[in-house]
Amino acid sequence: MTTGRQPLTTLVQGVVQRVRDVDRRRPLLWDAALTGFFVVVALVDAGGGWRNIALNTEVPGWLVLTLSLGFTVPLLWRRRHPVRVLTAMAPVILVSGWTGAMLQAGLIVHIVVFNIALRLPLKTLGWAAALVTVPNVMAAIRYPRGSWDQQIIPSLWTFTLVVLLGVVVRSRKEYTASLVERAHRLEIERDQQARLAAAAERTRIAREMHDIIGHNLSVITGLADGGAYAAAKSPERAAQALDAIASTSRQALTELRRLLDVLREESPGTTDPGAAAPDRAPQPALTDVDRLVDGVRAAGLPVRLTVLGTPDGLPAGRQLAAYRVIQEALTNTLKHAGPAATATVDIGYGDGVTVTVTDTGHGGPPRTRGRGLTGMRERTALYDGTLDAGPLPQPPGGWRVHLHLPKDPTP
Repeated sequence: MTTGRQPLTTLVQGVVQRVRDVDRRRPLLWDAALTGFFVVVALVDAGGGWRNIALNTEVPGWLVLTLSLGFTVPLLWRRRHPVRVLTAMAPVILVSGWTGAMLQAGLIVHIVVFNIALRLPLKTLGWAAALVTVPNVMAAIRYPRGSWDQQIIPSLWTFTLVVLLGVVVRSRKEYTASLVERAHRLEIERDQQARLAAAAERTRIAREMHDIIGHNLSVITGLADGGAYAAAKSPERAAQALDAIASTSRQALTELRRLLDVLREESPGTTDPGAAAPDRAPQPALTDVDRLVDGVRAAGLPVRLTVLGTPDGLPAGRQLAAYRVIQEALTNTLKHAGPAATATVDIGYGDGVTVTVTDTGHGGPPRTRGRGLTGMRERTALYDGTLDAGPLPQPPGGWRVHLHLPKDPTP
């Protein structure tokens, strides 16, 4: 069935939702309105209509009026103190059954029973059932009319249906609350996962930026120092140093531009045909170590490179991690090993890849400042590898970095 253009169920749900909103915002106003309604109905019934179903029509009018108010006025507190309200109604219920008035306002007690089933432990309903049944038993004994079950069973059925309704509503509310809580927890977990992912991405970007900038600036610094020393005695060597500085700078800018282009997010709906696509050239691999070593040699650090085997079948991610560890180790040698130092890079393939980088510098305490060693350990842990970095014993001293990355586990 539809009313106008909206289904009737939609209209009913809208009205129910508005009533709930009013009840939630102003519960006292709703309780007062409901209590006032039943007070008016009970007083109208006390005017004479109660005699139509009474077992004893000789009950004084003042007593009927008092019982009517006793059944209805306590409803104002039915939600906050349902047990107390039912206790306050107990004498009224007993008097109504004992005198045979059997006021229709007595049915209001089931509203209190509903609130008990809705909010309190179900064991509370035991004495409530007795309280509802006892007046009917007394009335059946004092004023017998027909069979006893006709006077007792209907009230028990009404009590049972009210309790079941309260339990159903209670279960629905608890289920809805659990769904809301679960949705809230999922939102929190989603936000936490997003923050963790953002933090991990920031760490990855910082690691890449550190490797690119730190290494290339160290090489440029070494080239600049060598060029300044050779400028007076060998202009040709100084010119070569300047060329190497320019080449290294361009390489660093190219890697940074590639990284920033990949990180840049294009605006949704961008249709500019002239917009340049990000440069997605592959990341460095172990096959690029020769070029890396050449750049370090140009900066003034003698490096001996030994390679046993080939990186065939080694995933690109593991090759990049090993490459960055070699790059960082040589960069640290340029920074900390001192003059006249040399370096050795040994790469072996077998069960994964093993890299050993040693230098003949002055060694010293562990290099804990900065992100160099931290970045190497993070890359190693990403592929379940092992990394040892530290000074060699004196003499001869120096520094050693040993990395092992196993093969990918067989699925």
